[in-house]
Amino acid sequence: MKRIRGFASDNNAGVHPEILKSINDANTGHAVGYGDDNYTRQATATIKELFGGSVDVYFVFNGTGANVLGINNLGQSYHSVICAETAHIQVDECGAPEKFTGMKLIAVATPDGKLTPNLIKKHLHGFGFEHHSQPGVISITQPTELGTLYTVTEIKELSELAHSLGLHLHVDGARISNAVASLNIPIKAFTKDAGVDVLSFGGTKNGMMYGEAVVFMNPGMDQNFKYFRKQGMQLASKMRYIGAQFNAFFTNDLWLKNAAHANKMAQLLYQKVKDIPGVTVIQPVQANGVFAKIPGNLISKLQEEYFFYVWDEQKDEVRWMCSFDTTEDDVNEFASLLLKMV
Repeated sequence: MKRIRGFASDNNAGVHPEILKSINDANTGHAVGYGDDNYTRQATATIKELFGGSVDVYFVFNGTGANVLGINNLGQSYHSVICAETAHIQVDECGAPEKFTGMKLIAVATPDGKLTPNLIKKHLHGFGFEHHSQPGVISITQPTELGTLYTVTEIKELSELAHSLGLHLHVDGARISNAVASLNIPIKAFTKDAGVDVLSFGGTKNGMMYGEAVVFMNPGMDQNFKYFRKQGMQLASKMRYIGAQFNAFFTNDLWLKNAAHANKMAQLLYQKVKDIPGVTVIQPVQANGVFAKIPGNLISKLQEEYFFYVWDEQKDEVRWMCSFDTTEDDVNEFASLLLKMV
């Protein structure tokens, strides 16, 4: 019998009680719609403070909307977006970036989910040649879809390369809280200060019911975004409920506490499984995910008890994600079952 609590995705976790309470607390009386309310204003002010004030913040429903709309504001339909072949915009957004923006995605093979200047440079050609899509955006994910982290230096190198050629740097931060908790440095240090142009600031994977923020780091870069947000069906009429969630998210550093706990559980899981015969952890465990290769005949048996995703069927690679509500008992019971099966 499959257990309800698994390791498939941090999307599968519930809503943190404090955030759920914030929704209920906001559910009193009337508030002006579409973001002209005190909850949204407070959340916006808090995010601005995180990045030093001079940023523009827009709330949307989900990560795909944040990525697509953020990228859309960075170029034209004749531009291309360079991303890792594992990037969410390439693999898990059903072609939405290309359909909505018209831009071509160029997927780059990486060993660890991270783009580097050397990997990108061979795709930086055809400037001014009308038969080629024009390189316009570099998009990275922090942490990557393989659970690895970019350092400040690595992001600066990418931003310097992008800006030297007139490109922009976008960051998919669906799990940005996990990156902040792991790196233990201010979010501003590896985003705005490192040369990032636009950030998709995630909340859903870290205890919120729904809601993300698109953060434009440079003045004027948000030009016409409010219209594109409306066209993209990402303008919430009752936006106070997104704002209220973000307010609870940031109160007493709940966002960092949630993320740190998920990261800690991933580290515990790593320690529990790394020495099990036949199990090979294939990526450094730097955030809240463990990527491993296990005997193929065990995958379906283990999935009868726990829900998780197969990352690469050909290589018997799996992904185990931890959440803000993952417990030590969850990890210990899962690891014990895996050990019994080998």
